[in-house]
Order: sequence, then structure tokens, then C-alpha cells
Amino acid sequence: MTIRILSSVVGLPVLIFFVIYGGIPLQAVILLAGLIGMHEFYSAFSLKSKGVQYIGYFFAIVYMIFIDKIINMQNMFNVFVSLLLLILLIYTVLFHQKTNAEEGMLVFFGFFYVMFLLSHVFLIRSYIYGNIFIWLAFISAWGCDTGAYFTGVTMGKHKLIPTLSPKKTIEGAIGGVVTATMLALLYGWFIEKKFPLEEVNVFLLCGLTGVFGSILSQIGDLAASAMKRYTGIKDFGKLIPGHGGILDRFDSVLLTAPVVYYIMMFLIRVEL
Repeated sequence: MTIRILSSVVGLPVLIFFVIYGGIPLQAVILLAGLIGMHEFYSAFSLKSKGVQYIGYFFAIVYMIFIDKIINMQNMFNVFVSLLLLILLIYTVLFHQKTNAEEGMLVFFGFFYVMFLLSHVFLIRSYIYGNIFIWLAFISAWGCDTGAYFTGVTMGKHKLIPTLSPKKTIEGAIGGVVTATMLALLYGWFIEKKFPLEEVNVFLLCGLTGVFGSILSQIGDLAASAMKRYTGIKDFGKLIPGHGGILDRFDSVLLTAPVVYYIMMFLIRVEL
């Protein structure tokens, strides 16, 4: 527990710095974290072919470098995804003695599970008022995690999904949603006091991200647990002492960040 706390004390200021700074530094850090996370994912599923993995890494790099064009230009994302799939299929055919269709599918899924989902942190930060609402992705994820833990310890009686996570309880899951939603609304109140945004319904945005973000946060955590149980590993990696790897620390943020981004897109108009 001491190592876990020390890692948070050291790592949290670094995370805050890059999120506040935004721009190319944040883009570079997300790319690095995404590549490490993809490597953890491929290692967990014991992919043997380096070539098929390199295809995933290459497309991840291209995606993050040109993310603004790929996401915002009409049909560009469809072209990008189609190329990724096509090249993976061609590679599995030409080098079928070194790899197989399963590895190709894992590389394809790994790109979306890690790099694509994680890139939403950068997309939020680049969006209108993203410097303000980016923190909701972390409040939803880690607020839910903290609330679920303490509620589960003090009140937990009914197991949630014991075959995946023996310690998680239904009471803890509910407590996590309530805690994250309250923290998100409290953050909304702070925004209204310090940075009033007349064009945005701040409480609605914060409330929605708190509720749906915390629910998907727990799904992200359980999904990661399911993968680790299937592959027979305890942690995806050892990069962060006391926490594991990138995927162990950010498994819930992978799903809360898209929630925040798409709710922002729905409630905040670009023409503002």
C-alpha cells in the first residue's frame, strides 16, 4: 500500500502537468502510454509474431500524429480503419506460417481498446472548454473506484461478479456511482463559481458524465479483470510500482474519457 501511495504522489503531478499543458506534449505522452499499453495487451495474449504487432504500433503512431485530421475530416477515420484491417489481412495471408488470423484480430482489437479509447483524453483536451471538463474523465473513474472501495469495505454484502472480481460487491458498485456523481456535481458547482459558462449547462454535463462515466468505469475495470483471468496474469505490467502497468492504472479511464468527450460533443456546440 505504501508503494502504491508513493507512486500516486509522484505520478499524479506529472499527469496533471501534461493535462494542463495540453497540445503536443500531451499528444506525445498519450502516444507513448498507448504504445506501452498495446505492448502490455499483446504480451498478455502471448502474440508471437512481431511483424503483426509492428503493424498495430505503426498505425497507432500514425493515428496519434494525425489525429485531428483522421477524426475531423469526413470519412478519413473510415479510410484509416479500413486500411488497418486490410493490411492485417494481407499480412496474415502472406505470412501465415509466422502468424494467424487470431493474432491479426487481437492486434486490431488492441489498437481500439488501448490507443483509440485512450486518445479521447487528448480529444477532450482539444475540444471547446476541454481544459475545464477533462478532469471529469478522472473524477468519474477514480472517484468511482474510491467510492466503491470504501462502500464495499463498510457495507458490502452481496457479491457483484465473484467469478471475475471476488472482492467487488453490489453495494460497492452503487456507492461508486453515487460518489463519482456527487464529486462530478461538486466539480460542476466549482466551475459555476469560478468559470461561469453561460452557453453550457454545466450541471447537466457533469451529472451525466458522473453517472454514465462511473458505470462504464466499472465495466472497464471488470473487462480488464476478465482479460487478465482469461490470460492467467495478475497484472498487465510492472511499469507503475504498486499499480501494475498502464492498462492496470487506466483500465477505467479508457471508457470514461469517451463518455466525457461524446457528452461534450452533444451538449457543447462547436460554433460557440
